[in-house]
Amino acid sequence: MRYLLALDQGTTSSRAIIFDENGKLHATAQREIQIQTPQSGWVEQDANEIWSTQIAVVQQALASAHLLAKDILALGLTNQRETTVVWDKRTGQPLAPALVWQDRRAASWCNQLIQQGYVDKIHHKTGLRIDPYFSAGKLVWLLDNILNLRTLAEQGHVAFGTIDSWLIWNLTQGAEHVIEVSNASRTMLMNLEQQQWDQELLDLFNIPDKLLPQIIHSDEYIADTAQGLLGSTIPIAGVLGDQQAALFGQACFEAGTAKNTYGTGCFMLFNTGTEIQYSKNQLLTTLAWNAQQQTHYALEGSVFMAGAIVQWLRDGLGIIKHSQEIEKLANQVTDTEGVVLVPAFTGLGAPYWDSDARALLCGMSRGTNKAHIARAALEAIAFQVADVLTAMQSDLSQPLKQLRVDGGASRNDMLMQFQANILNVPVLRPKMHESTAWGAAAMAGLKIGVFNHLDEIAKTWQLDREFEPNMSDDQRQQYLEKWHNALIRAKSSLTV
Repeated sequence: MRYLLALDQGTTSSRAIIFDENGKLHATAQREIQIQTPQSGWVEQDANEIWSTQIAVVQQALASAHLLAKDILALGLTNQRETTVVWDKRTGQPLAPALVWQDRRAASWCNQLIQQGYVDKIHHKTGLRIDPYFSAGKLVWLLDNILNLRTLAEQGHVAFGTIDSWLIWNLTQGAEHVIEVSNASRTMLMNLEQQQWDQELLDLFNIPDKLLPQIIHSDEYIADTAQGLLGSTIPIAGVLGDQQAALFGQACFEAGTAKNTYGTGCFMLFNTGTEIQYSKNQLLTTLAWNAQQQTHYALEGSVFMAGAIVQWLRDGLGIIKHSQEIEKLANQVTDTEGVVLVPAFTGLGAPYWDSDARALLCGMSRGTNKAHIARAALEAIAFQVADVLTAMQSDLSQPLKQLRVDGGASRNDMLMQFQANILNVPVLRPKMHESTAWGAAAMAGLKIGVFNHLDEIAKTWQLDREFEPNMSDDQRQQYLEKWHNALIRAKSSLTV
């Protein structure tokens, strides 16, 4: 049997998963990582903790599978995107906290760019909207606010990267400073067409190019892991940003296929094939992968709060003790009785892009209880996804025939059925829950010859359950109208 190792570094945890060539899971290990919110809109992590938890779970997964590093053919890596790390090239030590993708501290910088009229230029060059979500604003903030960082950067002593860059630097003990192309496409610094750093944007943002990593393909053999790290070396041969990895792991290889991942946030990606397709409806154009000498692109809608809403109900309100309890609680009522939750805790992502919007819970009465709020929380996830799909359908000539789903909340049957109803599209949940990790492992397997063609990877996809829409058009419209009325009230244009 041939084995592949996936490193899945997410927002809330670091994970390692060992698969065989058939996509069967042999071992998994996971450790949570801390998130700090020192002030409103700031979201940070400790880069050293990200690395230490990631290497610890690799060792744990190997032990659990009763395998040695020499038994692993290749390592694939997938990661939370946009999260920004700066470190000293001489010592390998972080020079600031890692600014997480949810961090909004660059909002005023972004607003200045918008006011200066750069929206169309940046959208055309990068495929992205001007928003604090992306790495560029986070990097500019760090250069402007961390003592001596800009001076050190100009002297060539600072390395910048997303989480893939940071992990590969540590896996190779400083030998490789690289960024995979799908991750680079999320920085707001890469020219989407050329797949290179855009010098005009670097000059505009005043970012020294000495701190930038080298952009590499998704299926590139980068290096072996450093001697002495795992007892034996493992080739690092496949890297993808987490949402692109899920698209790949769900075998959405053809133009017109789509997946939605229900994680901390919610991310719908629609494969548009080998052509760059720009959105007229506030969606992002992103690079899906560059593999086997061919680039695929995707349209993406990013919802900032999905599973994070459930965490808020658990940790913020104390309505539930464990995240898994939400489905049972929500099923205690047949509807929300008018309660709507707009989860704009960190602003609104696609297709609204309102970083100053704030969360809203409305429509309550004396009869409202925690079951209604729990149901409203799950419905809010589905409503946001529906708005993204509506925007996508407006951009695309071909209608979506089905939506493949993954991520923790995709196991929630009530949410998946409501999602199918609100979208009026069948929702397909695969047996393999680990689409993201499998996407990274499969990419590495493709590079080293475990797979010769994408068709061989597609055969590993198996259906667990299909959720068919069973809601009338009238009922669907009533739900959506109530949601959109609440949404208007949450937007920043109405804040006093």
